[in-house]
Amino acid sequence: MKTFFILILLFVPLFSWGQNYTQKYNELYDRTEFYNSYGNLIGYAKRNSLYNRLEYYDAEGNLLKTEQYNDLYNRKDIKDQYGNQQGYEKSNSLYNRNEEYDSYGNMKYSKKWNELYKRYEIYDSHGNMIGYYKWNTLYERWEFTESKY
Repeated sequence: MKTFFILILLFVPLFSWGQNYTQKYNELYDRTEFYNSYGNLIGYAKRNSLYNRLEYYDAEGNLLKTEQYNDLYNRKDIKDQYGNQQGYEKSNSLYNRNEEYDSYGNMKYSKKWNELYKRYEIYDSHGNMIGYYKWNTLYERWEFTESKY
């Protein structure tokens, strides 16, 4: 279950523009699949147990990025398909949120659980809400909705 929530929170940078996106776990292929608002598969994420990392692919199966936990720095490193460092994600216990940084150490966005609305809210580095993830109990999937304000 923890891996499922990590998948939810990590795929935001790829899909944080103009539409609603959904994701659902596919037990047959043992992966989390991402769909656009028209129901078309746009990518998927799968755990690579050999390298102990999470790998993201586009709909054609091309590797987009990888994520691996770094015990030394207590953070999750994000790399492109060639292994180049693209950024990292770290927990901020003071503000009770997760923050993602680019390869230069600049914060890109933060993610925080909103207990009142029962959703994960995504904020840019200036504190403006980008959107949120909410669990759809009818379809049993997480849905990302872009903030309109």
